[in-house]
Formats: sequence, C-alpha cells, structure tokens
Amino acid sequence: MLDHLIRSATVVDGTGGPRYVADLGIRDGRIAVIAPEGTLTEPARTTEDATGLILAPGFVDPHTHYDAQLFWDPYATPSLNHGVTTVVGGNCGFTLAPLNPDRPEDADYTRRMMSKVEGMSLVALEEGAPWNWHTFGEYLDALDGRIAVNAGFMVGHCALRRHVMGADAVGGQPTEQQMAYMLRLFHDAMAAGAWGLSTTQSSTHSDGDGQPVASRHAKPEELLALSRAVAEHEGTQLEAIVAGCLDQFDDEEIDLFVEMSAAAGRPLNWNVLTIDASVPERVPRQLIPSERARKAGGRIVALTMPILTPMNMSLGTFCALNLIPGWGDILSLPVPQRIEKLRDADTRAEMLRRANSKEAGVFRRLANFGRYVVGDTYSKENEGLSGRVVNDIAAERGQDPFYCLIEICANDELRTVLWPMPTDNDPASWELRRETWGHEDVLLGGSDAGAHLDRMCGAPYTTRFLGDCLRGRKLVTLEQAVKMLTDDPAQLFGLRERGRIVEGFHADLVLFDPERIEAGPATLVHDLPGDSPRLDAKAIGVVSVRVNGVETIRDDQVTGAVPGTVLRSGRDTRTVSTK
Repeated sequence: MLDHLIRSATVVDGTGGPRYVADLGIRDGRIAVIAPEGTLTEPARTTEDATGLILAPGFVDPHTHYDAQLFWDPYATPSLNHGVTTVVGGNCGFTLAPLNPDRPEDADYTRRMMSKVEGMSLVALEEGAPWNWHTFGEYLDALDGRIAVNAGFMVGHCALRRHVMGADAVGGQPTEQQMAYMLRLFHDAMAAGAWGLSTTQSSTHSDGDGQPVASRHAKPEELLALSRAVAEHEGTQLEAIVAGCLDQFDDEEIDLFVEMSAAAGRPLNWNVLTIDASVPERVPRQLIPSERARKAGGRIVALTMPILTPMNMSLGTFCALNLIPGWGDILSLPVPQRIEKLRDADTRAEMLRRANSKEAGVFRRLANFGRYVVGDTYSKENEGLSGRVVNDIAAERGQDPFYCLIEICANDELRTVLWPMPTDNDPASWELRRETWGHEDVLLGGSDAGAHLDRMCGAPYTTRFLGDCLRGRKLVTLEQAVKMLTDDPAQLFGLRERGRIVEGFHADLVLFDPERIEAGPATLVHDLPGDSPRLDAKAIGVVSVRVNGVETIRDDQVTGAVPGTVLRSGRDTRTVSTK
C-alpha cells in the first residue's frame, strides 16, 4: 500500500525535460512509482487530486544561515513555505560549533558575533537555542530528529580558530601545534557529517567587539592546509567569501580561490554575484576564477539571485550603510552625537564623497539617497511620509536629498526605516542576468535566509522567480527554472537521490498552482524568542510541501510534522569531481 497518492499532477521533474501529466505514489519517504495519468491502481492511505497543479522536486537553497533558527523554528520559515526542502547552513565562516568546553565564555562571544555579522537577534540567540554542545557532531545531533527540512552544514573557520586559539584567534597566527589541533578538530567535524570548510576574508565581517572576525586573520597557508583536509573526506565542499565578492576580485583573491579549490579537489562556491548592466565589466571579472580553476583542477561556482531582494536601511541600527568606507565610525556614535555629526555640512559632503568613490565598491548602489522610499516612521513630524520617495519630499522642501533624508531620520531619533529603490531593474540588467544564468559555473541562490532578519527577506526567491518565469518577464521556461532551483544545486553538493522526481528518490516535493505562484510582500512580524522582529513573506499558490514524503506545509501553514534529515557528508552526499 502507498502512503500517499497524488493523481493527475503536471510533473516538472527537475531534469529540464518537458512537463508531463502523471500519477505519483509515495511509500516510506520515497517516490515509489510514477505512472501515466489514471493508470495507478495501487491503494493508498491518502489521495489528492492535483489536476492543473505543478509537481516539482523540493527546492534546494545553497546559502542560508538557519544554524540557530532551526532550534526555535524547526520549519525554517519562511523558506519551507516557499518550497525549500533542503537548506545549506554554516556559511561565510560562521557556525555555532565547535565550542571549547574549557571556555564557556566562547558561546557568548559566538552569539554576539552572529548578532553583529549576520543580523540575528541577540535575545533570540540567547533564549532560543540550548547551547548544550561542544563538538560539531554534538551540534548536528542536537538538531537531528527535530527539524522539518533537510539541512546540511559547513564547518565555520571562525569557530575552529576560536576553539583552538581562544582570544588570540582575532589578530594571531596559530603555532605549529595549534594548526595541527585545528586540523584534528576539522577532521572530527567532517567525520561527524560536516560538509566541508566555510571561511571569510571579507572586510565587511566584524565580530561583536567590532574587530575583524577570526578567519580574516588567517594566511593563505592556513586556508590551503584546511582545504587539503577537505579532500580526505567524501562528499565535501568549500565555501568562501572575500572582499571582492561584493564588487570585483583582485588578483590575489582569484589566486586564493583557485588554489583552495585545486588543493581540495572540490567545488568552491561564493556569494553573491551582483549583476548590473551599468557595470558590464563585473560579470566577466567575477568569472575569471571559474575559468582558471578548471585549468588548475578545481571548480569555482558563483551564486547569484534571480530576483531583486529589497533590503531596508537605517541610520539608527547596524546595516549595509555602516559598511560604506568612512561611515562606520559616524554611525556607531551615540544617537545624539550621531545626529549632530550628520547635520554637519562638511561631514555630509565627505560621507557622500566616500559613498560614491571606487573604494565603496558595490555599496555605491546605496548612494542615490533621493531614490530611497520612506518606510516606518515614529514621530508627528514625519506623519504622512511613509511610502513616499525622498526626492519628492526634498523637492517640496527645497532641500538636498541627503540632507532631507537625515532630517526625516533625525525627527525619529534615527529609527526611520528606509528602502532604497534598486538601480538595476532595467531591461539590460535582466537580459544580462538571463545570459549569466546559463554559465556552467553560475548557480541560483544566495538568499541569506535566517540572517539579517529585520533588514531583508531573501527566502521567497523561489516562488517569486517562478512567478516571474510564468507570468512576468519569462526569461527562462518553467522547466529550466525548476531545474535551476532543484537539480542544479543538488548536483553541485552531490546530494544523494534528491533534486529530481525519479522513482526511488526521496519524496521532497512541491505542489503549486502555476496561475498563482508568487511571494507576498515582506512584512515585519514579532515572532522570534524575546518578541524580536523579523521580516516574513507569505507564499502564494503553494498548495503543499513534502519532505521525505511527509507533508510539512499545506496552503502556507505548517502541519507540525518534522520529517527533515540532518544531511551528513558521505552518507547523504557524494564527492563531486572537479575534473
């Protein structure tokens, strides 16, 4: 007997092949049988009619930060609502394990670092996770059996360094003995099922004390030693971030990526390739590491988002504006002094100069302050401004747009929420995206789901992209789009028997209405531990999501089932050759 039977579904199987109508039976968490419509007669405990609906493999999100959230939200919302059945965590060098049992204060350091660098609520981190592990294997065990999604995790370089070197991890270099210890710790983590190494050298990543995070102090020989260790374990990967990921790589960064991938003999992915037709030289430059890696026996894959993900800004709390060169010192002042400084004409002129300079890199996109839309406001003086464009307000007041924006924020004691309008929403940029998506070393993803919770909501990229393919720009076919969200990432990570609708594969499935599939607008909700806020977005047109054959979402509501698997390297992933 089948556990569940889906009749008359239009199957888009993840291979890129044409859709077809079929009946599909599920048994023991797997796709037991696929038969022509109306021919499957085996009895089933439950049955549903999927006439007119699309049945696709569960989506795979290759870049998330659900490492902590899964403890208080085993459903990885809103990703699961939007059809994501497998998430990859432990990215950018940041993980919650290993923790040194001789230094209990390391857990507090880790929480404060994650709060600062990944925009997670410190209260949620403190109250929502048990922090009852030391080894990486114990961390994985703490999640096993209690999550609704499938989840695999890289080992964060920062945690490895902190465990071995303590406070010296920031600013110091490991001794020969410490390096040997770090490698043993790393091997133990991968033997327990970690997917490989994640690391950051990005200048934007600072810890809770405002210091460069631990992995930023690592020299190439340390990174290469860890990369060689990856090669000793089946089904492993590399993920890395450097400053050039935000704009354009320099030669040293290209060399480092190529050498790391070649040393490991494993794919290395990085986040995120920004595509903008006004900077046509960026994409070719960012794909040079991929070209060189293939010649050196490695593979480097760029992640890029298929939608524009709005990110709000504030002059009152840490956000991307703090990362503009020269802005961080000003925006970290106490609020009264900050307002006074921002109102100084010379200070504003210098801030604008730095924001528009070449050194600002991709953050130059934030410098057109007249194109910001005012979001939530908190003062009588700002009543009626929500939803309006700063340029229009500035014209009415006869003010410079940047000065106008500062005065609006000052009225709210800098609590005003600001939404920059994208500068790359033009037809040329979308055509360049379509062309770039076809590159063999470009993969869709980079949602950062689970991070920057009150700033952005990248999790719904799957449904928004499908809606755009079906009823919007139609840049790629539905079959291509589904493959890009399922089989392509499954192949990169070597997922065993996932990513396609094939008999015998795990029954990770999404059933959706092609006439309605879409993501709702991002709205602020207070549902984190400690009543902390985050942005959420409704899934529209998603009828059902199944993980390992068990329904986890029905009509955008969680069912309460937790059939997810902690995916462990080797057991659940195979080695992906770079040859």
